[in-house]
Amino acid sequence: MTDQHSSYPNGHLLVDSEWLEEHRGGQDLILLDARANNYEISHIPGAYWLNVKALKAQKTIVPKEQVQQLLEGFGVTKDSTIVIYDEGSNVLATRAFYVLEYYGLRDQLKLLNGGFAAWTAEGYEVSSDQPSPRREGSISLNANPLLITSKEELQAGLQNVILLDTRNILEYTGEDQRSNQRGGRIPGAIHKEWRDALQEADEKGVTRFKDHSVLEKEYTEAGLQRPQTIIPYCQTNQRGAHTYFVLRLLGYPDIRPYEGSWEEWGNDEYTEIELASKS
Repeated sequence: MTDQHSSYPNGHLLVDSEWLEEHRGGQDLILLDARANNYEISHIPGAYWLNVKALKAQKTIVPKEQVQQLLEGFGVTKDSTIVIYDEGSNVLATRAFYVLEYYGLRDQLKLLNGGFAAWTAEGYEVSSDQPSPRREGSISLNANPLLITSKEELQAGLQNVILLDTRNILEYTGEDQRSNQRGGRIPGAIHKEWRDALQEADEKGVTRFKDHSVLEKEYTEAGLQRPQTIIPYCQTNQRGAHTYFVLRLLGYPDIRPYEGSWEEWGNDEYTEIELASKS
C-alpha cells in the first residue's frame, strides 16, 4: 500500500490508482467493475463487470449460493484479493463491499478511491476487452449474522445501539417520502448523509473520501460512539452500505446495517415512525 491511506485505522481497505496499476496483473487479484453503465465501452483492463443489482433480493441480500456462483465465475478463490470500483462516488462499490463482507470475505476486499474517474483522470490505460478468468474459481461463503439487522430486531428493542439515517435531510424529516407509503425516520435515529463522507470533486471531477481526521471529527459530532453498535440505514441499504464502508475504514468495531431499510420500514403499517425537524 502507499502511504496515502495509512492514516485510516483500516487503510488497507482503500487503494489508489498507482497501487492498482502496480498490482492488477497479479494472479490473486480480482478486479470488479461495479458501475451501472459503460463497462462494455471502457473499463480498467482485466476488470470483470459486477451487476450490483444481482446482489439484492426483495428487501434482503440474495442467498449465498448465488453470490458464490457469481464470484467463482470471476475466478475468485479463498486466496483472492478483490478490488472493487465504480464511477467515483463508490456508492455501488461499497454496496458490493458490504454484501461480500457479510458473506465472509472480510479483509479480502479493497475499494479504489475515486473509482474509474480517478483512474482515467490520472491517465491510466482503459480497455473494452472482456477478460476470461485466469483460473477456476472455488470459494465457500457463510453469512455473518453480526453484520446485519432485521426489522424484527429493531422492533424488539436493541440495547446499546445508535441508529444512523444516511438518507438526505428531506427524507429524514419526512418531507420527501419518495414512493413509500409513509415518510419519516425510525424513532431515535440520528442523521448523517452518506455523501458527507466525500470530498468536493477536484478540478478533474474526481471525488474521493475525506481524510481520516475530518471523518473522525464529523462522525463524532453527529453522535456516533465506538463502544456502541452502529446501525446505518437508507432506502434500500445502498447508501447505508456506503456508510458501513466508511465506518469500517475508520475502525468502528460493530456496524450492522438494517438491510430492509426504509423500503421495508416505511411501507409497513405496523412500524413506528417519527417525523423530525431539520434543526
